[in-house]
Amino acid sequence: MRRRTFLSAPVLAAAPLAPTRPSSRPELAARIRRLHLRHTWTTVMSSSEYRDTFFVEYSRDGITGTGEGAPIIRYKESAETNRRAVESIRPWLLEQNPEAFVPLMHQVFGRIEGQFAAKAALDIALLDWNAQKLGVPLWRLFGLDPAAAPLTTFSIGIDRAEVIRQKVREAEEFPVLKIKVGLDNDEEVIAAVRSVTKKPLRVDANEGFKSKEEAVEKINWLEKQGVEFIEQPLPAANLEDMNWIRKRVHIPVIADEACLHPPDVPRLAPYFDGVNVKVDKCGGLLEAKRMIEIARSLGLKVMLGCMVSSSVAITAAAHLSPLVDYADLDGHLLIANDPYEGVRVEKGKLILPDRPGLGLRPRTA
Repeated sequence: MRRRTFLSAPVLAAAPLAPTRPSSRPELAARIRRLHLRHTWTTVMSSSEYRDTFFVEYSRDGITGTGEGAPIIRYKESAETNRRAVESIRPWLLEQNPEAFVPLMHQVFGRIEGQFAAKAALDIALLDWNAQKLGVPLWRLFGLDPAAAPLTTFSIGIDRAEVIRQKVREAEEFPVLKIKVGLDNDEEVIAAVRSVTKKPLRVDANEGFKSKEEAVEKINWLEKQGVEFIEQPLPAANLEDMNWIRKRVHIPVIADEACLHPPDVPRLAPYFDGVNVKVDKCGGLLEAKRMIEIARSLGLKVMLGCMVSSSVAITAAAHLSPLVDYADLDGHLLIANDPYEGVRVEKGKLILPDRPGLGLRPRTA
């Protein structure tokens, strides 16, 4: 081949790979679903029988991408404020090219203030749409190995001893449990768990300990009960006491409520052993992936957590789970009316779908 022909050939070959703007008219559905819990869900912060989450469906070229976000009242979000936020940008959004989802979500962040669960729902729906259009599972779009997905814990909320024992029995197939503590009955809660199982435990205090001295006393006691690590023992704003605590305990301390967005990760690195990344809090999978990468660069352990959600949000997060050390992706298992099937859990192991996109299927029964 002559030099001139050789130089022109790659240009001609590459031309068809340039992104093309989809031609069919797009549609966007934004709705609220009420998810009913199997058991009353109690933490330090609240007790509830149901959760309302926000769903987005983005349709174009005969493909529908589905996303979900679980709003958190603490951050002035609800499913209704999420819905209004997305509706406020609907005309603009429907004119954009969904294939350029990275700059598109960057612009969404500039147009919507707060409402990170709404952004998460949009982010997930756009990624689901793109992966379906390419005919690949979302984990492949991220370049990940589904076999590397970790075990997930199963969460046990604060309750009466007899109810806790029943919940632990129901979670028999899970090799590791996550226990909520932080109220005055912590010893009763752990004793109830230990009366039924000797499995390793992970504990979330949800900012519930009242002082650094109480935190050290309780964490050292929890270590003797077979607890592997603890999340957020003190209020999120109290960082100065964290190093004092870490010098006096022997298990890792993970930031949860203190860790919301990518800029939080380097700020927290001097005070914690790891961070809990939640897609709903940070605004989507793209932001969650950024947080994971920042944490890795700083030598922090990474946990991928969740809110009470359907299989849409949980499956979306699970597609990132091969990147992390620990997973707590059981929110869909806590509800009685999950509208979809997605990620499966077999003896605690996350089994990612191999169907295109998120790999969701409507639940038929």
